[in-house]
Amino acid sequence: MSGTYPSSPSFASLGFVSEQKTKKSVTDSGKIFTAQIDGQRWKFSATYPPMTRSNFAPIYAFIMKQRSQKETFQIVLPELSNAKGTVSSVVATASAHTAGDTTIALKNVNATFKAGDLIKFTSHTKVYMIVEDVTGDGSDLATVTIEPPIKQNLLADDTVIYNSVPFTVRLTNDMQEFSTRELDLYKFEVDFIEAL
Repeated sequence: MSGTYPSSPSFASLGFVSEQKTKKSVTDSGKIFTAQIDGQRWKFSATYPPMTRSNFAPIYAFIMKQRSQKETFQIVLPELSNAKGTVSSVVATASAHTAGDTTIALKNVNATFKAGDLIKFTSHTKVYMIVEDVTGDGSDLATVTIEPPIKQNLLADDTVIYNSVPFTVRLTNDMQEFSTRELDLYKFEVDFIEAL
């Protein structure tokens, strides 16, 4: 892994995609068979506002350090990486779970998670999305429903990251191009894909 992507300056816009490949076949009678392949990954593209060279240079230097698509790195997306629910405690898994589970028992849930909140388990590089609102019960226990299914087993007491969720990503292209505009301002767009 090759560091953490610079958080400043902020993106002007962000495109966020869930990529989950599905194989589909249709019979002559119209019956459809589907199977998911290759797992789910998050992809995003970011556009910066026009920047001065002093603002742009550290970003492009970091991009160069990645050696095109070779290296992985972490990025926190301020626009999406903080929970919209009201939970504020140190949340952890309440029990062990096996790869493929989509309902995860949590403890120390002192308030709510909202559908659309992103979470990450400290033992995983994968980021997951909560797909239903949930509130901790009186004993601070809650079961969240997530997508995609967990990719590997989880142990009890695995800490859950729900604010400043770091994505482990790589660049999606071998060519990283920028342009200059009037007043010596730099224009730059960059694409990322989750590294599993």
